[in-house]
Amino acid sequence: MKYKALCLGMGLLCSFSSFAENALRYGVEAEYPPFESRNASGELEGFDIELGNAVCKAAQLKCSWVETSFDALIPGLTAKKFDAINSAMNITEQRRKSIDFTQPIYRIPSQLVGKSGDGMEATAEGLKGKTIGVLQGSIQETYAKEHWEKHGVTVVSYKDQNMAWGDLLNGRIDASLVMSAAGQAGFLSKPQGKGFGFIGKPVSDDTILGSGIGFGLRKGDEATKKQLDAAIDKIRADGTIKTLAEKYFPGIDVSVSAQ
Repeated sequence: MKYKALCLGMGLLCSFSSFAENALRYGVEAEYPPFESRNASGELEGFDIELGNAVCKAAQLKCSWVETSFDALIPGLTAKKFDAINSAMNITEQRRKSIDFTQPIYRIPSQLVGKSGDGMEATAEGLKGKTIGVLQGSIQETYAKEHWEKHGVTVVSYKDQNMAWGDLLNGRIDASLVMSAAGQAGFLSKPQGKGFGFIGKPVSDDTILGSGIGFGLRKGDEATKKQLDAAIDKIRADGTIKTLAEKYFPGIDVSVSAQ
């Protein structure tokens, strides 16, 4: 891929390699384990990080990462601050109005996390009068506002999921709607998650929740889509996606139909 000096005037630190041939810049929100986060050494880690690196290796691309908040990923992509969104972003018709996507790569159900045994149900009736936390700009936010907020449920949006977990612990919210793997790895499996659990079954609405997770691309960027789709096919065929899923999402079927 060839790049022009598009970062000039955007306040970004640019290097020649960012715009060199065969380079790809991923946009990521790094506060959502086990998909993406920073470890104690400050390094990016998680399913999407390893997935992105595997795709770049298969496509013979040099990858770099640009961090931003989740709700700033689509604006950042369209402003050419990076070349592809790789941050557990579900493919939905609403998002397709602004950006394109690669084929779906994997799929994770969305579930409510709250105190165990408090009698809540993941329905509008069962949550009436309750306060639910969601990640700002996420499909879980859209789902909660469409299905629950209109029926007496208060929905609070957060810049990152860790803020929602903090408010769940101190009682400011009653539950949080997240992708199940993020709920398990980011909260329930930790000491602070003791006494909490999944509430009910995964929620469903294919129109809002989408057909699976893929990489977001700028409208009309067919060259990048073709290159990344071919790499995704390759790492699906060689078992890389399955191996990563078993590592990060044990017991969860993440498979999707290739498109």
